[in-house]
Amino acid sequence: MEHIIDAKDKSLGRVATVAAVFLMGKDSPAFQRNVAPDVKVKILNASKAKISAKKMKEKTYQQYSGYPGGRKVINMEKLVEKKGYEEVFRKAVRGMLPGNKLRSVMLKNLVIEE
Repeated sequence: MEHIIDAKDKSLGRVATVAAVFLMGKDSPAFQRNVAPDVKVKILNASKAKISAKKMKEKTYQQYSGYPGGRKVINMEKLVEKKGYEEVFRKAVRGMLPGNKLRSVMLKNLVIEE
């Protein structure tokens, strides 16, 4: 099954929650927590989503290598310049999926177009 979500004039979080629900299969009566459903989710017009200028400047993403001084912090504005809106949506949806072995399987079924 394929779901298409149009992100034009919708907020980042609202689109990400709908996508996460579809990827987990929670909209289906045959929902099982231990099985990743065979569902494709396509997000269209990611660059036309409603993201405020304040959020673009203040929202930060962190990663830590495990070494002293190995923490990297990047704000949303620089992430969009570097990797595009696709990465912002991917990170938002990834944070809403369960943190188990099925997360990577579910994320492979997510397609984002700018």
